[in-house]
Amino acid sequence: MRRRPPLPPPVPFSPQAARAHRAGLGLTPGQVAEGMAAHGVRLLPTHVLAWESGGLRPSEEEFIALARALWCPPAQLMGTPPATLRDHRLARELTADQAARRIGVSLPTYARAEATGHWDADEEQSHALAHALGIPLRTLVRVTGRQEQLERCLRQVVDGRWQAQAAAVARMVPAPPEVLSAALADLQNGYRVPSHWGASAPAADGPPATPLPVRFWELLGRHRFDIPV
Repeated sequence: MRRRPPLPPPVPFSPQAARAHRAGLGLTPGQVAEGMAAHGVRLLPTHVLAWESGGLRPSEEEFIALARALWCPPAQLMGTPPATLRDHRLARELTADQAARRIGVSLPTYARAEATGHWDADEEQSHALAHALGIPLRTLVRVTGRQEQLERCLRQVVDGRWQAQAAAVARMVPAPPEVLSAALADLQNGYRVPSHWGASAPAADGPPATPLPVRFWELLGRHRFDIPV
């Protein structure tokens, strides 16, 4: 017997926010339903009331249509800031298929990243992912499950030659090469030179007070480029 695919997790949704937005616009549940129909989702006003009471949760398609009918950013209907790849995708009003096409990967590849929280792609695809979902680089590393991997690479940067780690870091942090190279060189030099940030490496009295990832993002943020840190 063929197994049914697992149901997607519920869409993050705040009934209170939906109710407040509708009231702020002076709309009835019927008018909201009519507005959603204009975006291709047809349902009864009772569905809107059920969402607002917490009895039901909208599907992805319904959630996006509801945000459009209420003239508000989808993230405002989530109740909490976007925390996952899927949350950020929904905040951009994208289906998984649309996101995959914008990034340039297959739908199964993108869907697997959402399901597992891990992203294993090259620098160009990581850049496309950040651009498609409109997320800063630091957030990109977090939602793709690469924080520990980045920290290991940064440790090797200060313990050896930063050039040897540049390609690996670029896969996780798709900044322009000259910007990334400057940040990694500064990180290594600042760690090793006592007069700069931290202490000489390896320091006899332990590591610098500022964790390596924090310092790395600080250095990267000194440079301007098209994706915010």
